[in-house]
Amino acid sequence: MTEKQFAGKNALITGGSAGIGYSIAMKLAQQGAKVCVTGRTAETGAQAAAKLAAVSPGSFFLQGNAGDAQTSASVVAQAVKQLGGLDILVSAGAQGSLGPTPFEQMTLEQVKSSFETRLFGRIFPVHSAIPFLRERGGGAILMIGTDAARHPTPGESIIGAAGASVILLTKALARELARHSIRVNALALTITSDTPSWDRIFSKASFENKLFSKAVSRFPSGRAPTSDEVADAGVFLVSPQASQIDGQTVSVNGGLSFGGW
Repeated sequence: MTEKQFAGKNALITGGSAGIGYSIAMKLAQQGAKVCVTGRTAETGAQAAAKLAAVSPGSFFLQGNAGDAQTSASVVAQAVKQLGGLDILVSAGAQGSLGPTPFEQMTLEQVKSSFETRLFGRIFPVHSAIPFLRERGGGAILMIGTDAARHPTPGESIIGAAGASVILLTKALARELARHSIRVNALALTITSDTPSWDRIFSKASFENKLFSKAVSRFPSGRAPTSDEVADAGVFLVSPQASQIDGQTVSVNGGLSFGGW
């Protein structure tokens, strides 16, 4: 990729105040984009915004929950107004309150809330951003998903079901929006190091810890992907170099699993 290839471009990264979303935001900023990141925690967001603005002046943070329809629409509109237009949307914020849990151990309310949080938090910002991308004559959308959508994993039935919805939606939206020169792609991820999720998972004994400890031991390279490595793939997919890649979901899983749809 060329240096400053995103100069003059405006990017919105929902859930971009930490983790993979932040890593993507920083790489876009380093390559010239003006960036807005959103998240639910003001303190984390302020810290992220300060670092991003030091790299790309004019970058900023807005607080909001991507999983709430009205809040999501309001935050996207405010972000676009402050940015002065929108060229790139990365929808990264949709962390469920419940981690991997066997289906039969979940309450019906947990089933409902887990699916809705992981799906709606991913797609509400996309819905709100489309008109603004059309105003600019096109752009790129990237959704962050999960490899649990492609490979059945104990405890990830609902996580995988929501992720599978994102994969299908990526294809369908790519077809719908192609006439507006808006590309839509996604990343499907496994456990990723250097993220808040990694720290939380391995901070205490739990079903989730046991599940992912086993996964980490099986990476062919001997380690999990880092957030920077995932971000490199994400930045590529929204870049001009990926102009002929549309409707695709790319797994960044270190070879832990292969195949998919």
